[in-house]
Amino acid sequence: MNEEIKYFIYARKSSESEDRQVQSIEAQLDRLKQLALDLNLKIVRQPFTEAKSAKNPNGRPIFEEMLERIEKGEANGILTWKINRLSRNPVDSGKIQWMLQAGTIKSIQTIERVYKPEDNALILSVESGTANQFILDLSRDTKRGLNKKLEKGWLPNLAPLGYLNDKTKEQGEKEIIIDPDTFDLVRKIWDLMLTGTYSVSEVLRIANEDWGLRTRKFKRRGGNKLCKSGLYRMLNNPFYAGLITRKDGREFNGSHPKMITMDEFNRIQALLGNKSKAKPQNHNFPFTGFIRCAECGCLFTAEEKPPKWIRSENKYRTYTYYHCTRRKKDVPCNQVKFVREEVIEEQIDKLLSGYTILPEFQEWALEILRNSNDKEIVDRTKINESLQKAVNNSQKQLDNLTQMRLRDLIDDKEYIDQKKALKERLGATRTRLREVEGRADNWLELTEKAFDFATYARVRFNKGDWRTKKEILMTLGQNPTMKDGRLSFQACKWLEPIKQGYPALEKEYLRLELNKKPLNKAKTEALTSVLTHWGRIVCDVRTEMILQV
Repeated sequence: MNEEIKYFIYARKSSESEDRQVQSIEAQLDRLKQLALDLNLKIVRQPFTEAKSAKNPNGRPIFEEMLERIEKGEANGILTWKINRLSRNPVDSGKIQWMLQAGTIKSIQTIERVYKPEDNALILSVESGTANQFILDLSRDTKRGLNKKLEKGWLPNLAPLGYLNDKTKEQGEKEIIIDPDTFDLVRKIWDLMLTGTYSVSEVLRIANEDWGLRTRKFKRRGGNKLCKSGLYRMLNNPFYAGLITRKDGREFNGSHPKMITMDEFNRIQALLGNKSKAKPQNHNFPFTGFIRCAECGCLFTAEEKPPKWIRSENKYRTYTYYHCTRRKKDVPCNQVKFVREEVIEEQIDKLLSGYTILPEFQEWALEILRNSNDKEIVDRTKINESLQKAVNNSQKQLDNLTQMRLRDLIDDKEYIDQKKALKERLGATRTRLREVEGRADNWLELTEKAFDFATYARVRFNKGDWRTKKEILMTLGQNPTMKDGRLSFQACKWLEPIKQGYPALEKEYLRLELNKKPLNKAKTEALTSVLTHWGRIVCDVRTEMILQV
């Protein structure tokens, strides 16, 4: 039957990732020619070969020519390495399946098997579908990997001039690093352009001729002078200012070292006449992303108004205003008032003042906590020993139960019921054991951080950057809302004992004036009373922390 069929040999390989592990075209041809000899197949004309991807239809002229010749009757069989060499898309797969089913193609011979018109059509459909699904999965996984890398702030492409792709890390984790040979030279290009006295042509000549700048050298290309179009691409690329842009309009803050600032990039765009390419500054507002409108539940957003001249300060000043986004069109909202950032900061500062303690009280609190921790460790050791005995006892009972079943002392139902009860008891005991083992360290660390927050949060808030302000407000409480310009939230429970009991103790402590006059009996008794009451507050805070753990 093989003598009646005339075969075309078809070999394909593309440079895309799905074909990187596929044998070369030469290797495929060698293997196919040997197979033709082994099976006594009749081969007509020279092999059809092409280096094209098969994931999209109508993209392979050699493949289309082969099918046209088969329809003309020049051949009625195809010899190929694998079925996925013929197609990786449903359009071409359907064409091949129909030609096979109609008898136009009488045989498709691969290294592994042969496909005939009389075969179950499902076999070829499944294998073609598998090849197509491979492409779909690969595309989805590739896009997921690229997006993940972009979200981390890393360019998933070839680094531009002045930077390098770090090859020391694994695939998917590679970063963009500074090229020590070209980074400073490229920065000097930006500096020349920023002077406004050099044209692009003049800068290009200086970089190529005077500085000897060359493009990055690769195996088969590169190492040449910088061309004018390449210089324009570089000057229009916001990557140098720390911004990664994609063709679909998405933008990502890069994690690579910035060469220039966004202000400098915008100035260059203005000099080049590319007003549309100037990127706006990214503003970081401390109170966006978590404060909600108390009326409609939408998040509050912020915007920075143009600078205003303040006559009393004899300078321009920029103001930031917060307001409800009002994105829920079906929910009425009357919160149209804009709130200045300074007003919100004043409210937060006032709230923090109600939870702020003196450094002396922090030192006393830490001493009380350490003593409590020592006692906790002793108690924990006793509980741990008791629980460990319970675990060993339950495990021993399980072993004994198994022995009883092996000796037919109990039936299956009794064995299963008792085993289930013992395993549940053993699991609960082990869980309790793990909780006890980690409880002391957890609550001690959390409580120490709580008193550190109560001591220094207000100072850090007033002197910190936008990120510090946001972290402090988020630590202070939950569910912050804004209504009529007033900020409110649910304070953390561990702060309530401080708010309720501390102010009176501070007032009494300051009244004693220990730094001005020596201790006497009355002052000693008063100080002892302060410390006693403070110890109760510390214990209340500790209790809240234990409940959190």
